[in-house]
Amino acid sequence: MTLFVVVVILALVFDFINGFHDAANSIATIVSTKVLSPLTAVLWAAGFNFLAFWLFKLKVADTVSKTVQTNAITLEVILCGIIAAIIWNLFTWWRGIPSSSSHTLIGGFAGAAIAHAGWSVVKMDKVTPVLEFILLAPIIGLLVSYFISVLMLHLFKRANPHKVNKLFHVLQLASSAAFSLGHGGNDAQKVMGIIGAAMIVNGTITDVNSLPAWVEIACYTSIAFGTLFGGWRIVKTMGSKITKLAPFEGFAAETAGAITLFSTGALGIPVSTTHTITGAIIGVGITKRVSAVRWGVTIDLIWAWVLTIPVSGLLGAIIYHVVKLFLK
Repeated sequence: MTLFVVVVILALVFDFINGFHDAANSIATIVSTKVLSPLTAVLWAAGFNFLAFWLFKLKVADTVSKTVQTNAITLEVILCGIIAAIIWNLFTWWRGIPSSSSHTLIGGFAGAAIAHAGWSVVKMDKVTPVLEFILLAPIIGLLVSYFISVLMLHLFKRANPHKVNKLFHVLQLASSAAFSLGHGGNDAQKVMGIIGAAMIVNGTITDVNSLPAWVEIACYTSIAFGTLFGGWRIVKTMGSKITKLAPFEGFAAETAGAITLFSTGALGIPVSTTHTITGAIIGVGITKRVSAVRWGVTIDLIWAWVLTIPVSGLLGAIIYHVVKLFLK
């Protein structure tokens, strides 16, 4: 029981870190366009992170809990996976790298499970879509934001620029709220899936669909409080280093990100909000000209995306062996 309590507490700690690590995904565009001040932006995003509790079913949580064969899951495995995810998230936050909190959690969990019972315990039918969407999520975000941007440019080509700017100041509040809802509904559920797996191992529940309401509330609260602290190092990368944004471009990027997150959430695919919004920001940048995107920064981000799962998996495996030695 003590180990179970420690696992739940650490999972909520990771959820909190996820919030401030990925706050940039929700607020970078709206802060960089000066639609909201940084403090107001994090309050806005955190509120909508929590409101996702009433909108999203537990499909993503169910997928995460089943990425590893149930008979290979122990509380030690879950514990080591969470510790690995926390380490990688804190390191990438410190370096200002917008890596995926989703992928580091799945990577750490899978790595610890492989160290415990071998490669065969990973359920590839659950993991393969996650791997595919490392590439697909930013591409979908890019294409949707590009389409929205071109459509907006066509619709408002003869409008007064000042009036258009004022209109998109208001519309960006709605698009940012929608993206924050998607962020909360997607990322908080990954932690619910991990806690659900721990509860199944502990014999508390039989499947994730039986998850108690307090777990959902705790996860949404943790990620919302994490968002309140803001990930200012990463906000700078997301909001200005990839490309400069006007309010209409911020609206296009956030709307594209929200559409992607709501769609994948409905399908139960745990995608990265980081990858999604980055692709969307690149999409609006391309509408100006290809050189408007700082491709050197973008390539560095892609390397971080590619490395997140294997590095987290390796960390999870190492920590598992260290914990087993300690417990002996």
